[in-house]
Amino acid sequence: MVASIFFILFFSSFFFLTTDASSDGGQCGSVKCGDDGPDIGFPFRVIGQQPQHCGYPGFELSCKQNTTMIHFPTHKDLVVESISYKNRKISLLDPQSCVHEVFLNLNLSLTPFQYYYVVRNYTYLNCSARLPASFVEVKCLSGSRHHVYTVETSMEVPGSCRAVRTVAIPFAYSPYLADNSFGLGLSWNLPEHEDCEARGGCNWFLSKTGLETEQHLNLAEGFSIKSVIRKLYLKVLLCVLAVAALISMQMYHSKKMNKQQIENENLLQVP
Repeated sequence: MVASIFFILFFSSFFFLTTDASSDGGQCGSVKCGDDGPDIGFPFRVIGQQPQHCGYPGFELSCKQNTTMIHFPTHKDLVVESISYKNRKISLLDPQSCVHEVFLNLNLSLTPFQYYYVVRNYTYLNCSARLPASFVEVKCLSGSRHHVYTVETSMEVPGSCRAVRTVAIPFAYSPYLADNSFGLGLSWNLPEHEDCEARGGCNWFLSKTGLETEQHLNLAEGFSIKSVIRKLYLKVLLCVLAVAALISMQMYHSKKMNKQQIENENLLQVP
């Protein structure tokens, strides 16, 4: 009976450890979408390649034709050019090379990001006639019958123009910049991320109370809450096996003593 219990416990522990290790280990290491792409690690994760606990909500990336992409709810996908985890900066590019279209449509309040550079409000004008040469036209938004410009909010709107929208533009951009040469820099701020990174990395997981983070020593090992459960399971298992071994020894010793006592009684019996 004790031997059967011992076998069942040993087999179940072996199955638990092997299946858990194969499903959880090593999945949180950094990955790349291409040879020249940025290293992708916490708080970012690649959809379809890394499980949810390897990243933070809102930091999902995707790989399309060996190119790293990020999607924004109010805009289309943008190319991820580089990621600086030390400076918490992600540099993006618009595939259509029209950064002003990004400024007009991107609503960062719905994301965990903000502009990396200081921002300043500018107004976009849609004009039926060209403005003087001192204004640089935004070619990627203009057409044969309309011309788009960015001007300071204090400027009076010319008669041939109408104000389209006033948006915050990173101060590193010239208010009249019409190309994509500076890229697009965003930053993020996760207080718990800084604390975890100082200790080697962290994961987030869903609990009954919502999102929580956990610290670990080595992110590349794919540590998660399962690791804690596995260690606790091993400790309990060792205790159970030790108790089972003691019971088995006690039963063996008792059985041996009973056998010896019966033999002695048989010797003492009068024929």
